[in-house]
Amino acid sequence: METLQILTNYYENYDEDNRLCSRYGMVEFLTTVRYIEKYLKPGMRFLEIGAATGRYSHHFARSGYQVDAVELVEHNIDIFNHNTTQGERITVTQGNAKDLSIYDTGTYDITLLLGPMYHLFTEEDKLLALSEAIRVTKKGGIVFSAYCMGDASVLSYGFIRGEIHNIIEKCMLDPVTFETFSQPWDVFELYRKEDIDKLRSHFAVTQLHFVATDGYANHMRQTMEEMDEDTFQLYLRYHFATCERQDMVGYSHHTLDVFRKDG
Repeated sequence: METLQILTNYYENYDEDNRLCSRYGMVEFLTTVRYIEKYLKPGMRFLEIGAATGRYSHHFARSGYQVDAVELVEHNIDIFNHNTTQGERITVTQGNAKDLSIYDTGTYDITLLLGPMYHLFTEEDKLLALSEAIRVTKKGGIVFSAYCMGDASVLSYGFIRGEIHNIIEKCMLDPVTFETFSQPWDVFELYRKEDIDKLRSHFAVTQLHFVATDGYANHMRQTMEEMDEDTFQLYLRYHFATCERQDMVGYSHHTLDVFRKDG
């Protein structure tokens, strides 16, 4: 089955639009926005590659920025358009992260690659997506690239949900090193930090941050949902204080690699 069909089947049966609205999802969203806002200046232009239903694109368009978005799955684009409000300076185009030839080199101040690296399974494809994201970014511009982490999935899906023996039998997990292996039909590619560092090393960029965007929140979903608001705000303060600690990032389900384009 082709990748587009696999992703279409997945997103047509998954409520991606509300994923970041839960308590644990809000941790990821608020953390990502917090880091993007560190680099914002008036008049900056955004490109979001793999924008899904547009949660981030709409957030920044409603804050007054010009946002262009690219999304592969038509179902997500339909929701993206439905969520667009009057006055937003925003466009969405169906396209592939591996080929952004419709966009000129050095166009964008901020480039968001918050989904495609989840769904690319060969080194060639991963490097193509990163290369295109970097190409369309201005020199000195900032790229935000998101990843799904393997060890978090081993813990939550493997041990907590009781699937550990099943995924070993399916050759998705090495029972000695606990390295994960994914194929396109698994939908999500899983990483370790050293994998991400290796991919970035191919390019003339300077890393600025490596962030555990949801930290431990996904491992304690019920606890998160049951927190009163004061406790949740305290948890956010804890999370923001620790989300760049490199001794903790591997337990996060999602991470954010933030880097500046040098060349």
